[in-house]
This record gives sequence, structure tokens and C-alpha cells, in this order.
Amino acid sequence: MGALDRKLLRDLGRLRGQLIAVALVVACGIAAYVTMRSAYQSLVVSQAAYYQEYRFANLFAHLKRAPNSLAERIARIPGVAQVQTRIVMEVNLDVPGLEQPATGRMVSIPEKRVPMLNDLHLRAGRYIEPGRRGEVLASEAFATANELKVGDRIGAVLNGRWEELQIVGIALSPEYVYEIRGTEVLPDNRRFGVFWMGREALAAAFNMEGAFNDLALTLAPGAVEAEVISRLDALLSRYGGLGTYSRSEQISHRFLSDEIAQDRITGLFVPSIFLAVAAFLIHIVLTRLVGTQRPQIGVLKAFGYGNWEIGAHYLKFAWTAVFAGTVLGVALGIWFGKEIAELYSLYFHFPVLQFVPDFWLIGLAIFTSAASAGLGALTSVRSAVALPPAEAMRPPAPARFRTGWAERLGLSRFFSIPARMILRNLERRPLKAFLSLLGIAWAVAILLLGRYFFDAVDKIIDLQFRAIQREDMTVLFATPLPGRVRYELNQLEGVRKTEPFRAVPVRLRFGHRAKRLGLFGLEPEGKLRTLLDKNEKKVFLPPEGLVLTSKLAEILGAARGDTLTLEVLEGERPVRRVVLVGLVDEMVGVSAYMDRAALGRLLREEGNVSGAFLAVDPPAEQALYAELKKTPAVAGVAVRSVMLESFQKSIAESLTVTTTVLILFACVIAVAVVYNSARIALSERGRELASLRVLGFSKKETAFMLVGEQSFLTIAALPFGLVLGYAVAALLSEVMESELYRMPLAISGRSFVFSIATVGAAAFLSALVVVRLLNRLDLVSVLKTGE
Repeated sequence: MGALDRKLLRDLGRLRGQLIAVALVVACGIAAYVTMRSAYQSLVVSQAAYYQEYRFANLFAHLKRAPNSLAERIARIPGVAQVQTRIVMEVNLDVPGLEQPATGRMVSIPEKRVPMLNDLHLRAGRYIEPGRRGEVLASEAFATANELKVGDRIGAVLNGRWEELQIVGIALSPEYVYEIRGTEVLPDNRRFGVFWMGREALAAAFNMEGAFNDLALTLAPGAVEAEVISRLDALLSRYGGLGTYSRSEQISHRFLSDEIAQDRITGLFVPSIFLAVAAFLIHIVLTRLVGTQRPQIGVLKAFGYGNWEIGAHYLKFAWTAVFAGTVLGVALGIWFGKEIAELYSLYFHFPVLQFVPDFWLIGLAIFTSAASAGLGALTSVRSAVALPPAEAMRPPAPARFRTGWAERLGLSRFFSIPARMILRNLERRPLKAFLSLLGIAWAVAILLLGRYFFDAVDKIIDLQFRAIQREDMTVLFATPLPGRVRYELNQLEGVRKTEPFRAVPVRLRFGHRAKRLGLFGLEPEGKLRTLLDKNEKKVFLPPEGLVLTSKLAEILGAARGDTLTLEVLEGERPVRRVVLVGLVDEMVGVSAYMDRAALGRLLREEGNVSGAFLAVDPPAEQALYAELKKTPAVAGVAVRSVMLESFQKSIAESLTVTTTVLILFACVIAVAVVYNSARIALSERGRELASLRVLGFSKKETAFMLVGEQSFLTIAALPFGLVLGYAVAALLSEVMESELYRMPLAISGRSFVFSIATVGAAAFLSALVVVRLLNRLDLVSVLKTGE
């Protein structure tokens, strides 16, 4: 082992505190990067493999009824590769152990198992047997949520008749990776599930022999999707077609794609901030750390060591910290990434959710950290080796004395001598002070950014589930019913108030943009479902015109006063021109609204309703659930408290896990930044402070000079860091917008206090360590090192 390597080991042991802090900063930056990018990559790879292996369709259509012979004409449309017709019906379920009524989507499958579009992956049990009418396969999400297993039975209302269904298998389908009803934006796996039943049995139950009401198809290579959709819609219009839609509009795929898109953004945006801060801190720390060894560099030159040898020595010094941080960061990142992938498997149902680390990006993160460390070390080494050995061995020339601003303003008499020395030191080295302040400010900013996610989720819950959705329960009818049904609902036990609504599937067009969704006709002054503008003030529906959520208007590129084309996708399928008269803000999903009476006039119908919002007395809920379960006209029931619970278990819970990880990393970086800043300040000013002790200053006064300067920088960095964190959160709220949910810019006072308190605690603990080291200085030894 050479002399330089022995010196390296001694330096590593002597400076282990600072190097550990640098290594932890590197580890947090790389771990954040690996965690979030690996989670994103895992979803992308799992989605692509699942779709290909199980033949996920390209186009989908639902209609009222068409003969099976129509499938041949559909197959002859240019660009169509494969067609699969099906029967799809939604029914009421009575699930053992579940008080509320559940909804089952019954999907027909061949009596004998053959390869098909949207094929099934059996998790447990077996495929259905021909001729056994009551056998079904249940979706894994529904079975797991309700603790159902193979052999269990559930009750169902099939076409007005009560039947018992036996679960013979648990299955997955690429069509329901994210299992959710089309009218909702959040999964409720306890109360909505998919069941696959033999084609003949399902046709017999709903009088659909020789017919179908749903189809899926794939496209041939080179096919023009828009042309196929146009031809297919024309063909299905006489059979009550509700409009063909592509895979991009298929609800499961859309939500999964939104999640992947958001993961791509957050997986680059947030870790990049961490990595950039880590790189900046590494550079600053090592620049100052190596700068304190200028006399040693002079000695090495005097003994004949060349510039390259000295440079390589300090690169090893810098890269040792980076290597340790890299190993820890990659290990932590892969571990956290696997945990997040496991969390995803609770909401996105794949046969296998493959954890795939992105090694190319891991390598890029490691290279960035290593380059920053190397640059920081070489910058100081270069300035030192440029001097002759005798000059390098001397301490740097003292800063040129100038009258400070306190003296010029005549304020010096108000400050003690130690306080004046602190002010002069900051004034003489403004760049060094600013860089220290900036490092601490970034620590505050990333702490605030981590807390922002909690505050945003709380704001979404408060607005969406307490201010907008104020009903206790939503009842959906199997078909539109006359408006007088509200009076029948009012007669049910426990119902205090009803507000009927009309929901109709439509396609909104503005220019070249279009969006397929449900248009809701609400009571104009409803109390149970309210609309809010961006200032959270209540919006009353006008007697005519269309009101859209801001996100939907943005997707369509429409503004107030614009005229949109509204294509109704049921009944006679009228096409109307409607003026956009207002915008509302909702944090979850995208929606379109009209006055219920205005929608009735647009559809030229007499006050039909699709469902109703109910206010219910809590003691009567169970009796009401039992009544609704057995009502054939009721297609589904949604409970607001359950939806809130679902939100908290899906979006909020996943955000909580990732945010907790980020906050832990932010805390480590904050402590490391403040600690390193204080330790390096002690290294730089050790001789100066020892000289002051010899001249008669007390331990308390010299400690005040060092700690006071660091305290001043920390206090000055706090407001700067809070503003910086708020700005980054504002930018993140913009880039994370999606159809599924929007992150409001909401940061609570608790988050500001948490960020300040964490950095303050780090500063206090660092001050204790530094004061302890300062009090243990050997004055004679320190003063001799500068001779």
C-alpha cells in the first residue's frame, strides 16, 4: 500500500462523519430515483406482456341487440382482424357477509375453453362446464375483497328472476386490470365485480338466444382506426349501438395508462430534484472539504508527487463516499421499488406484476453523483496544485479587511464583538455563505414537497367527498324510469330526501377533439350533489346550456361561449348543438352537467331519470340495503362513505407510501446538509477560533461565533426554502394533472411547521456536535498546523 493510500485511509477515518453524511445524501438521491423509475418500468413491462399474451382488443362497442349473423359483416370491414361478440349484462348481487347490494357485470364466454380476445387467466378453480347454468368465474379483485373462494355461492337477480350462482373459478382479464364501473372513477371491489358465464346460459337468462349486445375486435396491421370506427358505428346504429370506442377510451386501460403517465412524470421529476440537490451538495461539500487540505497538498508536491497523482488521490477520497452511497441507494431503491410494486398489485390486477429495475437510468444516476463528486474534488485540487509547494503549504491569505455595513451605518455599537465578527465573516465570503444557505434551503424545500402530497390528498377528500358529493347513497336504475319514481323512493324506510338525475352516454365534440362520457342532468339547486367553481363557491346550473369540469374543457380545448356538438349514444341517437355556459372544478374524474329539465328537452323526453341521490337515516341503512337488493329495477347502489374509503385505500394509500419514503429521504438530506455545513465551517475556522481562545476569548464566545454563523444561515434559509418548496409543489401540481385526479396546490400550516422544525432540529443537533468538538480542540496543536 502506497503512502497516498495510507493517507486516504487516515483521512477517511478522521472525516468519517462528513463522508457518512455525503454518502447518505447520495444514497437518498439514488434510492428515490431507483424506487420511482423501477415502479414505472414495472407497470409498463407488465402491461405490455399481459396485453399481448392474453390478446387485449383494440376496439369495443356496446349495443341493444343484434343477431349473431352480423358478426360476419363486421369481420368484412377493411382493417378488422378478429371479431368476438358477447353478451354483457349488469345485475344485482346478494353477497354473503355484505350488507349493501353489489353489482355484477356478467360477461359471456364460450361453453368450451378456446383462445379468445380478452382471454382469461385462471388463478384458482376450473373453467365452466357446458350445460351447467349456474356456474360462473369470478374476478379475483371481487373475490378477494369479499373473501369468496371456489365453491361459494352468491345470489343474483337475472332479468328479474332470483338465481343462485356458484363460483367454480377465480379469473383475471386484461379488460379489467383496473376493475371499475364505467360510471365511477374509483374502484369498489367489494360492491362491483365481473363474472364470466357460459354464452348459452347467459343468453337463456336474458332472452338473448342467437343475439349479442357487446363486441370486441382487433385491427389488422396498417388499419386506420378512425375509419373502422366510422364504418362499425354506421353498421351498429340500427341495432342501438352506443358508439364504438378505442382501447385508449376503455376505462381499465385509461386508468392504468394515466397511472403510468403520472409515474413517468413523478419518476423523473421528483427523483431528479433529489438527485440534483444531492449532486449540488456533494460538489459544495467536497470543494470545501478538499480546500481545507491545501497545506497537505503543498507538502505532497514538495515530496515529489505530481498533479495527476494528487488529483487521483482526492478522486478516490470523493468516490469512496459516492460508492458507499451508491451501494446503499441502489439496494434501498430496489427494496422500496419492490414494495411499491406489491402495493400496485392491490389495485392493478396482472397475472404477474414484474419488478423491472431500469439499469440504464440507475447507471445515469450513479454517473451524475460520481461526476459531481469528482468535479468538486478536482476543482479545489486544481487551485491548490497550481501554487508552488511553499506557497500551498501556507494558510490562505486572510481576507482583506473592509469596513462592514454595520460600521458604516453606525450600528456596530449595538453588536458584541463576536456578533460583529460573524457579520464580517459573512460579508467577506458572500459566495460561500450563499451556497451554504442554498443547500439548507433545498433541504427545507424537499421536506415541504414531501408533505405537500399529504395535504393535497386531504384537500381532495374535503372537496370531493364532503363539499361536492353530499349524498349518503346513489341509486342507479337498470333503464331510465319516469320522474315519479322519486316519490316511490321517498316512501322507502330511512330515506329523508331524494334528488333524481338523468345520465345519458354522449360523445362531446369541439373542433377535431372528442370525448365519450356520461352527461348528467341534475336538479338546478340540488343540495345533495353540488357544483363548485375554482374559488370553491357553489355553482347553480343555468336553465339552458352545458357545464363542464375545467379539466374536460381543457381536454376539448373549449371555453365559455363555445358551441359544442353533443352526440347522444342511446335511443334515437340525436345530435345537438349546445353552448358551453359554465365551468366547475372537481378533483376526481371529468364530468359534464346540465339542468335536468334542459336535458329532458334536449332528448325530447318527459322527465325520465336514471337514478337518484339519497339522504338516508343511518339506523335505517341496513333495511334499505335489503330492500334495494331485491328490487329488479335497481342496477346498482353507490355509498359515499364506501367511495371515500375506496379512495383512501387506493390513491391516498399509494401516495402515503411513496410520500413517506420521500419524506424519510428528505429528512436524511436535511440533517446531512446542516451537519456537513457546520463540520466544514469548524474545519475551515479551527485555527482562527483557536487563536481567539489564546487571545482571551472564552469557550462560549468562540462557540457563539461558529454556531451563530450557522444559525444565521439556517434562519435565513428557512423562508427561502419554503418559497422554493411551494414553487416546486405548484409546478408538480401542474404536471401531475390527469383525468383520474388532480393534485390541488394546498399546503397546510402543519407542513410548514414540520419542514422548519426538522431543519431546526438538525441544526440544533449539529451545533451540539460542533461545540463539543470545538471545546476539545488542542489549542497548541491547532496553532502549530498553520506554521
